[in-house]
Amino acid sequence: MARQTGIIKLKGTLDDISFYKSSDGHLARTKGGIDGKRIANDPVFQRTRENGSEFGRAGKAGKLIRNAFRVVMQNAKDKRVVSRLTKDLVAITKTDVVNLRGERTVQDGNLDSLLGFEFNLNGKLASTLFAPYNVVLDRVSGSGDVTLAPFSPIVRIAAPVGTTHFSLMMGAAEIDFVNETFVFETDATGILPYTAPDTAAIALNATLTASSVLPILEVVGIAFYQEVNGDMYPLKNGAFNALSVALVDKL
Repeated sequence: MARQTGIIKLKGTLDDISFYKSSDGHLARTKGGIDGKRIANDPVFQRTRENGSEFGRAGKAGKLIRNAFRVVMQNAKDKRVVSRLTKDLVAITKTDVVNLRGERTVQDGNLDSLLGFEFNLNGKLASTLFAPYNVVLDRVSGSGDVTLAPFSPIVRIAAPVGTTHFSLMMGAAEIDFVNETFVFETDATGILPYTAPDTAAIALNATLTASSVLPILEVVGIAFYQEVNGDMYPLKNGAFNALSVALVDKL
């Protein structure tokens, strides 16, 4: 692909060149490729069809996960979270030792690989929150918990410039990749002063279906605010908010 320069940026198709805008800017590329009917039927492209099938399954799984955590990730994501998550899920699909190639699934792969996935590379939880936290899941009761002992925010949180307040949150979701459904619950601390002395002990809880047999993910996140004339504003529209997968549990 080529990058468009100049004052006037084109969109559309001219002869065999397509002009379009992406997150990387205004680009251009030539049309081409193999006929779709041949890919769908020619035995030569059997591997291509298998890869395409598994990629499609991974893409649907990624959308399901994003929808499940939409409430907590809408202000804690980067522009490439879709492609990054899909890439990781494709890799997880390839760890499936149950199904044949082309039929492998995310749910039968090693979902533990999602542990530590950062939804926002501009504000990673791993390099933002340094207060130890404990993440626990009780499948029998369906209770997911995140706890933190009292800590000093200015010591244990690497906050962006301009921060006056912050909030900690957690979310838990049981995900049915087969039927493309989920159950999600969340909890948060409320907005806390960043420059205050030690916080109180923090206990967040989200209760899902008791004795669920589905894969369960828990995420932990932090959001930053700036107080102006008594009102709280998301700092730089949430550009530095962090959200990370903190627990993966699968029967």
